[in-house]
Amino acid sequence: MVRATIIGSGPNGLTAAVSLARAGYEVRVLEAAETIGGGVRTEESTLPGFRHDVCSAVHPATVASPFFRAFGIQKRVDWITPEVSYAHPLDGGRAALAWRDVERTAEGLGADARAWRALARPLSRQIDNVVEFTGDALLRVPRHPVTTARFGLRMLEQGTALARRGWHTPEASALLAGVLAHANTQLPSLSAAAAGLLLVAHGHAGGWVFPRGGAQTIATALVDDLTAHGGVVETGVRVDDLHRLDWGDPTRGDLLLLNSSPRLALTHPDIPSRYARAITRYRYGPAAAKVDFALDGPVPWTNPDLALAPTVHLGGTREEIWASENAVASGRVSDRPYVLLMQPSVLDNTRAPAGKAVLWAYIHVPAHSDVDATELIIRQVERFAPGFRDRILATHSVRASEREAINASEIGGDVLGGAFTLLQAVRRPVISPTPWRTPMHGVYLASAATAPGPAVNGMPGWHAARTALADAGRPSDLADLFG
Repeated sequence: MVRATIIGSGPNGLTAAVSLARAGYEVRVLEAAETIGGGVRTEESTLPGFRHDVCSAVHPATVASPFFRAFGIQKRVDWITPEVSYAHPLDGGRAALAWRDVERTAEGLGADARAWRALARPLSRQIDNVVEFTGDALLRVPRHPVTTARFGLRMLEQGTALARRGWHTPEASALLAGVLAHANTQLPSLSAAAAGLLLVAHGHAGGWVFPRGGAQTIATALVDDLTAHGGVVETGVRVDDLHRLDWGDPTRGDLLLLNSSPRLALTHPDIPSRYARAITRYRYGPAAAKVDFALDGPVPWTNPDLALAPTVHLGGTREEIWASENAVASGRVSDRPYVLLMQPSVLDNTRAPAGKAVLWAYIHVPAHSDVDATELIIRQVERFAPGFRDRILATHSVRASEREAINASEIGGDVLGGAFTLLQAVRRPVISPTPWRTPMHGVYLASAATAPGPAVNGMPGWHAARTALADAGRPSDLADLFG
């Protein structure tokens, strides 16, 4: 039987592994950590009984993903669908809420109601077409040109100076800015607009869903399917040099897939110099500094409606958020940073002991930063929830400078797999209609550093496996593997 070796058990590595195991390969996944999952792990990092997501926590891209739909993730994981996808507080007790219902969201935005409808409704109604366009390499003819054109026009509108003139209320402009800031790049920018518009569309389509029990359940579902088809996962196996790795014989059809930084490919003995230069030119971006909180009760928000939203963006007005993100882009950390906060306990009682709560939050920082974000985050939460500090039972901080040692693919603490710029949306990590294929026979890239990029959608792993199968003369689609 031909073999497939996968480096890394993150969601993309596991989607590739599942696909190849179902296609008849003898699959072995090698994971450096002692637990599976990569970015979809859940651990008791603060106190016993408080279960925190290690990296990703909210997964609208998962349930909308073509791979995961074929895989049947909706039935394999117990999903929680919030009525409020995300929320954004402002000073003075004000807050903007992004309900799943576009109309209800618009009604809360006053003079910007019509503009929000015009922005969000067409994209959310065409979410499958948007996902198809954004879920593949960009060097191709789009299958849905009208949706693609509409998406592109909105990118130009929200990713340039035009964004300043598009909104009349601080609530609407801040609500959108908080979503666009997920991209961890300069604001305004076309790449941030693209990422944010996709998230807005998800928020009003399937909603910003998350798994009951934590992100680990996604990895568990994938590994269960992998083992059912004869695959194995070996933890505690760190691969730093492909020259020393026994992954089989590519001349007989054995495969090696890298769910890692593409830099690992530089250790392959047969890498052509031109390809090595291209991988070396691929850039990594700013980082994340994350803090987990174990709380003696829910967050005491000044505006009680914020307790309806598992995801809350903190940072004040649009101008404050832009200033915070642009400070990071120029190598600094703002004293009042943008904070991406997740409070799963508001809807998931499995995450903390009765009456208690967990909270997950991070700020953006320059690559390799040694900043401990704990106090910065506490101050921003206290700004909108006085008394939060008194609820804290324990904290667990991970600095950007520590992230790469925990997960080697997070270069400098970059959790997005590479700088999120318009150029690198096309060059991810090389300019090619099939960026998952390498010049080394039998070797493929299968991480968020390849198209379509970050998010737990499994598509980089699926595209890598599909490309490998096609190269082996065994072209397959999702229906072939999952029925």
